[in-house]
Amino acid sequence: MKQILFSGVIGLFLTLVGTPLLIKLLARKGYGQYIRDDGPREHASKRGTPTMGGIAFILATIAAYFLSKLITGYPPTYSGLLVLGLMAGMGLVGFLDDYIKIVKRRSLGLRAKAKMAGQLIVGIAFAVLSLQFSDARGNTPASTKLSFITDFGWSLGPVLFVVWALFMILAMSNGVNLTDGLDGLATGASVLVFGAYTFIGVWQFQESCANAGTLTNPGACYEVRDPLDLAVVASALMGACLGFLWWNTSPAKIFMGDTGSLALGGVLTGLAILSRTELLVAIMGGLFVLITMSVVIQVGSFRLTGKRVFRMAPLQHHFELKGWSEVLVVVRFWIIQGICVIVGLGLFYAGWAADK
Repeated sequence: MKQILFSGVIGLFLTLVGTPLLIKLLARKGYGQYIRDDGPREHASKRGTPTMGGIAFILATIAAYFLSKLITGYPPTYSGLLVLGLMAGMGLVGFLDDYIKIVKRRSLGLRAKAKMAGQLIVGIAFAVLSLQFSDARGNTPASTKLSFITDFGWSLGPVLFVVWALFMILAMSNGVNLTDGLDGLATGASVLVFGAYTFIGVWQFQESCANAGTLTNPGACYEVRDPLDLAVVASALMGACLGFLWWNTSPAKIFMGDTGSLALGGVLTGLAILSRTELLVAIMGGLFVLITMSVVIQVGSFRLTGKRVFRMAPLQHHFELKGWSEVLVVVRFWIIQGICVIVGLGLFYAGWAADK
């Protein structure tokens, strides 16, 4: 359990101290945020704010994970390394997108095909590798079965599993990307979700089938390969994002950019897949799903009827145009995300209690 404490504290410290240094570096190089001309007028003042801040919490999370291992003497696990690899890979795709937007002065960044290709390469690598490296009990980091609070149903098989994993990775990474439109919104929402996954990892470790001999009800155990290490990663992410939020909250001194949003969406999906909570993450990350659906509804309605449902999509900008202040939108959306996390954890516990 010391690993979890150390990783969270180190992640928090590194972003609190390191983010201002990154802000100075990015400002010196002129790597400022591009602002949409058709967005809310209030956002014009944000033009030029340093972006690509995701670099700070990606590096802080990786450093916190390995430093916690060094301090406690526990070795890294395949599950932990795979999730961190997914985060770094998606972050790299986002970084290239941000870099082209800023340095090449091309507002759309990477071309759609190139961006999709990068995400597919990272996602396929993660999905394929997560079905390798079985432990003494025969458990691989991921399972080919669908999962809600545990695995259920028939096996998808390796090919369909890769397709399913790719869908989840692309959906969640783009969901976080769409959410990252107001100061601190995506960062604060992510802190809540990663806190929940820290709890889930600890609970699964305590009720692991590997410890069936000491459990009061072995039938309610979890077949997850490395639940405690997933909690270590989640704790590092929670701490790193919390430290970054200090600088990212309104008025933001730095934005995470696609570098950060794609990385957060990817690592959240990785935690869900490896902890066997694939469908539960749609509830735990409910704000990301809600905002994504607002874009789908807006685009679908306009193409079918020529009319818009919202004043502007994603959803947070609709409320801005209705007169809500940015801070009001962010805080209320954080509350929505908090409710989603509470409901998700309630379902997770109820599923365990029902098997007792």
